[in-house]
Amino acid sequence: MLRLFTGIAVPSAVNARLDEMVQRLKPLAPIRWSPASNFHITTKFIGAWPQERLETMKQALASLQGSGPFSIAIRGVGFYPNAHRPRIFWAGVEGGEALATLASRTDKACATLGVEAEKHAYSPHLTLARIQNAADLAGLHTAMRKDPAAEFGEFEATGFHLYLSEPRSSGSVYTSLAEFPL
Repeated sequence: MLRLFTGIAVPSAVNARLDEMVQRLKPLAPIRWSPASNFHITTKFIGAWPQERLETMKQALASLQGSGPFSIAIRGVGFYPNAHRPRIFWAGVEGGEALATLASRTDKACATLGVEAEKHAYSPHLTLARIQNAADLAGLHTAMRKDPAAEFGEFEATGFHLYLSEPRSSGSVYTSLAEFPL
């Protein structure tokens, strides 16, 4: 079984600004920081998928082409579900209706193949770190108050990817299996 998701790659300039901030914040919080190579905007978590049906998934996702490129801005940081019980430290993603539509269309295409449909509204974000236990986050909170509206850049999303997620002891490794133009 393959572990799959779809997402939008972050251009190197935006990626570098995000990584610069992560490198500054790492010493402030003992949490599981994402490597810059994993920065992306998830549009659909697919989960376990049979290798023998990979081409079927690619064909379903290829049918989503044609909606056209759209702008995405990466700005601000926060916690999910909230700062009092955080599980994820994220950067904000602003992609408007076009991004929400892509996520919805991806969800529907995957549902036709038997993937469970999303139960919650799409909430785009870029995961910077995962918080597994009640770590001391005081330093991170202090740093966030200094620059709550951090700007990381804007870019034109021209396509999305089907990614393979391979869990490893050092953290997951993401590999693009296919790219689909918008």
